[in-house]
Amino acid sequence: MTRAIRANVFCIGLLGVVFVFAPASAAEKLEVGASEASSPPKVGAISSPAGPQSLISNSQRMAEFLREPASKGTRHLANWITATGDNHRLPFVIVDKVDAKVFVFDKDGRLGAVAPALVGLARGDYTVPGIGGRELSTIRPEERITPAGRFVAALGHDFGGTQILWVDYNTGIALHPVITTNPKEHRLQRLATPTPLDNRISFGCINVPANFFKTAVAPAFTGTDGVVYILPEAHSIGEIFSAYYEVD
Repeated sequence: MTRAIRANVFCIGLLGVVFVFAPASAAEKLEVGASEASSPPKVGAISSPAGPQSLISNSQRMAEFLREPASKGTRHLANWITATGDNHRLPFVIVDKVDAKVFVFDKDGRLGAVAPALVGLARGDYTVPGIGGRELSTIRPEERITPAGRFVAALGHDFGGTQILWVDYNTGIALHPVITTNPKEHRLQRLATPTPLDNRISFGCINVPANFFKTAVAPAFTGTDGVVYILPEAHSIGEIFSAYYEVD
């Protein structure tokens, strides 16, 4: 299951120019671009199993939030994951786009850490078909979406050696330390504000505080794959996760 992945990627905010390689989505072109990877990591969107019955091993077990505030959707999804074993005993992350938060859980559904996040500028749950082959200048603001869904994720590195978590390699979606190279975007300030109202800024990637990535995300996914669940904001949880049912 373990894969040592070192994708050649870069942040154009550091380079000041845009290089387009395949695969290269809007998110890659702005934030994390893939280039000449000898073998692309086998990570990305994958449907939940057709039904929970084949996976249930801890049917009465609930996720442990340790008194951490979380939305109803986050709690219900975490409980379902833990009760059904949908994460296949792998560490998992829940991204709540509406509340702009990232929750990191261990394989047993115990919360390890939570942090604010920056997500795609536009609200929506699906990436635009064919967006990966388009020039950055053609990507309209309403197309800058962090997709909802279930993604098998693995660690990678950018050109400078900085770790990122590939969420969906083919569409260029990654969870990574916040990019601060464009002062006009005020990304650090956006992360520090108490509300999620100003946390929509990226082309689709999920930005988190650098120390949170280093101390929570990277350790959770070191030596193993994991699962990233991104909650929908324009659809119901059941529409995105076909096997989902509410667990209280």
